[in-house]
Amino acid sequence: MQQLLKWTLETIRKDGSLMSWMEEKRFEWVPLVSSMLQNLLAGQTIIVITDDDREWFGEYALKKINESGKNRPMLPFVSIRTFFPNIHQLKTKEDIELLEDMLAQSFSNGYTFFYVGKSTDIKIQLAKRHDDSFMWVLDEHLQDSFYLSSGDDLLDIKLIQLHRLLDKSINAVLFAEVSLEDE
Repeated sequence: MQQLLKWTLETIRKDGSLMSWMEEKRFEWVPLVSSMLQNLLAGQTIIVITDDDREWFGEYALKKINESGKNRPMLPFVSIRTFFPNIHQLKTKEDIELLEDMLAQSFSNGYTFFYVGKSTDIKIQLAKRHDDSFMWVLDEHLQDSFYLSSGDDLLDIKLIQLHRLLDKSINAVLFAEVSLEDE
């Protein structure tokens, strides 16, 4: 069984020039995805949150993660909108705390936020309050997050490529191809 870092590099290289941009960024990626995968394996639910411009990606990710034919167990990925359709009404710290109370009651094994979007969106505050959130943040380098640029002409393609890499990482961990130890 190989380490996730080595496996990630090999997986990126198998995709050829399409994923070459990720080769350098794998050092930023691996600790974040490793933490999220450990939470997933511990039985936590992954709650997907996006800013408005990446809402399409949230829908894409949720459709693809449990797509039929994957030959793996169904995974607990859900949209925040499922539990709080009025997410746009989130305005204050108290609103966030009330939502977190509801989520804590709903998920006894815990939950991890998977945030994709700009750091200026109020919804990122949910993710930033949890040390183990899995965040893909646009236009700002935040600690424990994966940086992307909204000005990148290939941003949408990169989001889909990252989702593919995440999906392959999930399979590799579930089927004991890689170890998350010492990542």
